[in-house]
Amino acid sequence: MTSISTDRAPKPVANYSQARRKGNIVQVAGQVGIDPAAADSGAVPGGVGAQTRQVLANIAAILDEAGSSLADVVMLRVYLTDPDHFGEMNEVYNSVLADTVPAEQLPARTTVYVGLPPGFLVEIDALAVLD
Repeated sequence: MTSISTDRAPKPVANYSQARRKGNIVQVAGQVGIDPAAADSGAVPGGVGAQTRQVLANIAAILDEAGSSLADVVMLRVYLTDPDHFGEMNEVYNSVLADTVPAEQLPARTTVYVGLPPGFLVEIDALAVLD
């Protein structure tokens, strides 16, 4: 098994890997809307849409480091703090995936509502299988 780490995604805030790869399977840890290039480690401004875009960029950077891409993702799990954010998150999610993943390769998805640290509105994790 191999740990995956990149400076193009936020560093873990606890004792875990950004992702782990075993064989052709890559599991990406839950990512929040932190811009790794920003001076602070708070959520990007702009609400759930901006955070969703940043989260997916973080996941894509980690997958790239693992030799993978969003096109290899079989499952995305989305964790939202507020059901009212679903529409905006879904709009950005659909836009990003439409730009990066062929329609016949779209991943499965689950969306649940959870508590996250203050300021964070969405978290997403990914499971990819490489061919």
